[in-house]
Amino acid sequence: MSDKTKIEVVDATWNPVRGCTKITPGCTNCYAEAFAERFRGVKGHPYEQGFDLRLVPEKLEDPIKWKKSRRIFVNSMSDLFHDKIPDEYIGRVFDVMERAHWHTFQVLTKRPKRMRKLLRTSFKSINKIKNIWWGVSIENRKHGLPRINILKDTPISTRFLVMEPLLEDLGILNLDGINWIIIGAESGHHARPLNLDWVRSIRDQAIAAKVPLYFKQHVIGHRKISLPLLDGKRWTQYPKGK
Repeated sequence: MSDKTKIEVVDATWNPVRGCTKITPGCTNCYAEAFAERFRGVKGHPYEQGFDLRLVPEKLEDPIKWKKSRRIFVNSMSDLFHDKIPDEYIGRVFDVMERAHWHTFQVLTKRPKRMRKLLRTSFKSINKIKNIWWGVSIENRKHGLPRINILKDTPISTRFLVMEPLLEDLGILNLDGINWIIIGAESGHHARPLNLDWVRSIRDQAIAAKVPLYFKQHVIGHRKISLPLLDGKRWTQYPKGK
């Protein structure tokens, strides 16, 4: 929705869809819902309807207007592959990303099955677009880890994992075919704690697999710490050549 953002790993956010529905424990304390619901009923506000899912076609062309190259988080306030979003509208979002080739788009989902289906069928051609990165959320073993296999089974060139909020130790990971990992603690008044040993385990596995790692945020005593140190080092790596 904005060509500026406080999200550490991107330069801008773009929300041609607003609102979502909860499907797993990673959604419990959704920051986007908390933000949107503050403005429910405020006449004329972009979130006058709170976090109700709705399409925002007037925002579709925003990236075309941004002439300077940016890393753009697609639908920071929704999920592009929500089952209530029509295929045709998703295609319009893809079309903008293809035309705005000077940007890098980061598409993140908790619904990778639909993403895989669309990228195998109706929208095969988008697989060739190198300026789109495709990611899945990984909050725990039960719900998050199966998404990794689905992501790997999707015909795309750049795959990333967002482990935020990271809710437990994920154990041994198979990182073959993964190009980037982002880790972050949950923030807000009801934030669930992040154990740094969980982060260390992922860091060590990422190093062994030569996967770039970005440790985005930690929370101590309800205070958010951006780009925190982990054992004396900040981890702010991006995929090489991407």
